[in-house]
Amino acid sequence: MIYLDNNATTPLEPSVAEKMINFIREHFGNPSSLYPIGRKVKEMIEEAREEIAKVIGASKNEIIFTGSGTEADNFALRGILDAYPNKNEIITSSIEHPAIMSTCQYLEKKGYKVTYLPVDEYGVVDLNVLEDSITDKTALISVMHANNEIGTIQPIEEISKIAKRKGVLLHTDAVQTLGKIDVNVDKLGVDLLSISAHKIYGPKGVGALYIRKGVKICPLIHGGHQERLLRAGTENTIGIIGFGEAARIIREKGKKDLKRIEKLADMLKEGIEKNIPKVKFNGHPEKRVKSTLNFSFIGLEGEAILLALATKGIYVSTGSACSEGSEETSHVLSAIGLRPEIARSSIRFSLGRFNTEEDIKTVLKELPEIIAKLREISSFDDEL
Repeated sequence: MIYLDNNATTPLEPSVAEKMINFIREHFGNPSSLYPIGRKVKEMIEEAREEIAKVIGASKNEIIFTGSGTEADNFALRGILDAYPNKNEIITSSIEHPAIMSTCQYLEKKGYKVTYLPVDEYGVVDLNVLEDSITDKTALISVMHANNEIGTIQPIEEISKIAKRKGVLLHTDAVQTLGKIDVNVDKLGVDLLSISAHKIYGPKGVGALYIRKGVKICPLIHGGHQERLLRAGTENTIGIIGFGEAARIIREKGKKDLKRIEKLADMLKEGIEKNIPKVKFNGHPEKRVKSTLNFSFIGLEGEAILLALATKGIYVSTGSACSEGSEETSHVLSAIGLRPEIARSSIRFSLGRFNTEEDIKTVLKELPEIIAKLREISSFDDEL
């Protein structure tokens, strides 16, 4: 198996799995209990919280555990709006993850105003439109750190300066950047930031929302006293322990990992562009997460390419894992100006820690043959 869909999810790091197994065998106490077996679990949760805080340059008291990156995004938007009832406007980008887009569409139905910032051909937001869109009713700006489909990195630091000048809070979805590029909350200047464990070789079912000290936010889930009264419910203890270990590994050896992964990604990109005619690379040529490669194979359907690669044991994606199966054209590729037939011909390759040079060589051997055979039977227009 050659797995090139790491933006959808990553394999569990063996040492993370081992730590989770040892934990679940030895610790079953409720972390809210006052007796020793409960206090021990609480202590281990706090150790994991500290590891996650360190990897993004935050204080552990600024980390709130959630059930996913999607929940963290929902929490950020709805929690801030609930905390500021006199403000009813949000600004976001037109290429956000479905976790943000769907939440914004829900909020619009509830009477909130949402401004969707346009992007250029590379997927970068228009800062002038952003600044002009801010009013005294704007509660929050939410722009993702890097796009999950094309890898384009947004100018979050510049957006932060605008937000601060206008007195508006800023949230970024960093689910696709943690462990891939530098993510530091102070350097970025954000007030809230979403992350997820299963994108960094940790378990599914656990994420976190960074909330800068002093930011007012309302709970998303009401009930007990867990997570500083902001996210009630008994903690997903085994998931949190795995998340903490995954974060520790990234902090200790992430940079070495990245250099190797980026080298493999460059090899794949150069090989596709050299050996396959009529391809279009989607995303910023420089300001992008290099491990994410999105190509349009003109004249074909991306789904047909995906299925043909799968028969060879090569797994890729046609876009966001949260929108796979949808017959609609990618809103991201539409926003950067691709015609529907070009957008539908796109494949995303996302590399990760466990990929090897041999994997890339195999893909570069099989993919040109697959594209050539599919084009022989394709009835689609093959012009850009």
